[in-house]
This record gives sequence, C-alpha cells and structure tokens, in this order.
Amino acid sequence: MVQWDDMRVFLAVAREESLSAAGRRLQVDPATVGRRVARLETAFEAPLFVKSPTGYALTDAGQRLMSHALRVEQSLQEATEEMVGQSTGLSGQIRIGAPDGVANFLLPQVCARIAEDNPDLDIQIVALPRVVSLSRREADLVVAVSAPTAGRLTVQKITDYKLHLGAARWYLRNHPKINEVADLKDHLVTGYIPDMIFDKELDYLSEVGVERVRLASNSASVQFNWVRTGSGIGVVHDFAIPSARGVVKILPDQISLTRSFYLIRHADDRRLERLNRFSEALCEGMRQEVAHLEAQA
Repeated sequence: MVQWDDMRVFLAVAREESLSAAGRRLQVDPATVGRRVARLETAFEAPLFVKSPTGYALTDAGQRLMSHALRVEQSLQEATEEMVGQSTGLSGQIRIGAPDGVANFLLPQVCARIAEDNPDLDIQIVALPRVVSLSRREADLVVAVSAPTAGRLTVQKITDYKLHLGAARWYLRNHPKINEVADLKDHLVTGYIPDMIFDKELDYLSEVGVERVRLASNSASVQFNWVRTGSGIGVVHDFAIPSARGVVKILPDQISLTRSFYLIRHADDRRLERLNRFSEALCEGMRQEVAHLEAQA
C-alpha cells in the first residue's frame, strides 16, 4: 500500500533534485528521504530517480508517477480548503518564484506587508536568474517578465515598469560626459552575460545599441551593485533606484524602456481560494509599490 507521506517525499526530491534539499524542505534527515524513495521504488518495482551530475533526475517511471502525485496533492489542497472553509486571513505556506531583480527590489516589501496582515501565513521568495518551473512545482506561483504561450497555465498581467540607463553621480563626475547614445562607447557598461539571457525581454542593451558588455552577470542585482558602487553604467529598474543613494538616470529622454510583470499560475490552482486571494493581494501590492518607487526615481 502506497502512503501519501512517501509520495510527499517523492515530490520533494523531484522538485529539489537532491535528498538533502528535500530533507530540509520536509524537515527530515536525508537518510529517511532515501529510505522513503526506496520504499516507493520497491512498491512500484521500478527506479524513480537516476543520480546525475546535477542531482536526482526523474526516470520515465518517475515522470509518470509525478503527474499522478501532483493530482493527489492538488486534490488534498482543495479538500482542505473546502473542509476548513475560508477564514478571515491567509495561512500556510506560499512560495513565489521570480527573477532576482524583482525578488530583491520589489517583492520583499510587498510580501512583508501581506505577511503582517496575515499572521498565520509563511511566504517564501525563490529568486533565480532563470524561469522557475511551475510544472515541477518549484513554486506555487511565478512573477515573470513575459507571458508564456504553452503549458496548462493561467497568466495575468500585473503592471508595466520602466528601466533607464543609470550611473552613480561620482562615476559621472570622474568620467567623460554622456550627452548622447554614441558617447556610451567611452564608458564601461554592465549588463547580462549574452548567452545566459533567459528571456528576450531582458536583452536591454541590444535595444539600446550597446555591443560590448565589459562587466557581465546573469544577475540583475549584481549588475545594479556595479552601477551603485560606481564601477560602470547600466540599464537599471526605476523601482530599484530609490534603494541606492546617488544613482541617477542617464539620457532619460533618449533611452527609456518599458516592460511588464505577469503572474503565472498552474491552471489547476484556479480552484484554490487561498491562492486566489494571495494572488490578488500580491498583484495590488506590486502595482502600488512600482508606482510609489518609480515616482521617487
């Protein structure tokens, strides 16, 4: 007889791709995780994982079991909500996946306010310089900079946001003046590592016309820190500028980019009232925070 506790361990390993990481997520030791997986493999008479250089990867049998386990998990969540009923506040744990720029400069204050209004709610922000997988349930919902066109997902536009070329004032005082786009060739520019841009909407510099990136990172936060510390100039989020004293916009009349944030959820989660209410609070909070911070930039 397969037990749900074993399936819960299986899902954690599939999502974390590691026995130790799954153990931390479930608050059990890795040896117990390994035993539970072995018990499932014995019950199904098939290996569910193969150890790869990057961690534990699902086998074909594991992939098939994953779809069933997710449906069971979904049903349990719906049953819990229906039996417990809608309370006045949100509770439990909700995990948000987001690119590290929004995760560092926007989500912390938005989520802190939601948590303050809901004492029984635990919020986790997964900040990754890549697309977070909802199909593998790496997060309950995702904030993204482009809307996906495939998969069983629901997509909601949250808000537009602006980006400009920015630099620290003391950098500008000690380097050649920038009066037009052509002057950028005389400056050290920061930006994304070209072959690690995981979303076309993040390819800012090609739109600006900059060909060489001398200080590059796959992290928007690293790029912003280079700008903040006067190491160079780069495209920055307007909502990040108020967090760094002395960072100003450059050529705002000539270079101004607009992008959008989207909230992405698994289609099956539309029936979960708890996630519906959290999503509504998150979107409204982000809209208000973007407007507030951009007004200060």
